[in-house]
Formats: sequence, structure tokens, C-alpha cells
Amino acid sequence: MRVMERLNLTLDAPTSSALARHARRQGKPRAAVARELIQEALGRREALERQRKLARDYAAGREDGAAVLADLETLQLEVLDRDG
Repeated sequence: MRVMERLNLTLDAPTSSALARHARRQGKPRAAVARELIQEALGRREALERQRKLARDYAAGREDGAAVLADLETLQLEVLDRDG
């Protein structure tokens, strides 16, 4: 069982309306859609951070750059599979 925490979130009117539209289209509660969107955004941000780190390491001549690149490609495919 996953432990959930409550978060009090204040949204501006356009964001709240967009969230409500997405929730209606998906037939899900707004909180569930918000949670999914946050998880997707965090995944993308983490992938971007890994890409930037890889670029810095590559530029610095890191010896294990190929292994890091392979890990990054695997993680990107996982994100794409999840989003698809």
C-alpha cells in the first residue's frame, strides 16, 4: 500500500479550469489528474537534469561516459513508454 500525503495547492483560475477540463475528459478526480501531471513533470525534469549532467561530464572528458549514456537512454525510453 502506497502512503499518500495531503498537499494544499492554490491554482490560478486558468490552471484550475484546465485541470478541471482534463479531469472531466479522463473521467477522473482533479486530484488524481493533478498527481499524474506532477509525476510526469517531475520525470521530465529529472530526465533533463540527467541530460545536462551527461553533457557536462562528456565535455569534461569523463571516462565512463558511454555507461552513463546507456543509462540515460534506458531512462528516457522508460519515460517515453510511460507517457505513450
